[in-house]
Amino acid sequence: MRMIVMTLVLLFVTPGPRDRYAFRYAVDGDTIDVAGIGRVRLLGIDAPEIGAGMDTPAPFAREARDHLASLLVTRWLRLEMDGEQRDRYARLLAYVVREDGLFVNAEMLRAGLARVSARVPLQRLPELKAAERAAQQSRLGIWGGRPSLPVESYRVPRR
Repeated sequence: MRMIVMTLVLLFVTPGPRDRYAFRYAVDGDTIDVAGIGRVRLLGIDAPEIGAGMDTPAPFAREARDHLASLLVTRWLRLEMDGEQRDRYARLLAYVVREDGLFVNAEMLRAGLARVSARVPLQRLPELKAAERAAQQSRLGIWGGRPSLPVESYRVPRR
């Protein structure tokens, strides 16, 4: 019963423009967990999936998750809404902005670790597309780079 009440409360929490939140951890390259809010999906972008039930993560999935975490660890965040507030998994949809003004959604695109995935008009869509274009022109990440491989993957299996 308590879990149901908490879920209902979180469904109706709407961050204000001046509210600051603490980052807890990166679920993957486009989803984070935020203290007091829960799961937040970065609006307008899609990163390679680590995916439950997948034998191996998609190329650049771990890099995307780790880069996102490195951008947010020990930082305060603002969450900006634009259009729909929740996705079908009840995650909050938001632009994530660090306290120093860094627009995290665009930074993931500039690093070549996500692509624009907006299906509806968004206020910051031109900025997102420009960040994606910059990564494509520089051939960063998914646009031409090679994912880093863990050391274990270089070992020859023993027979």
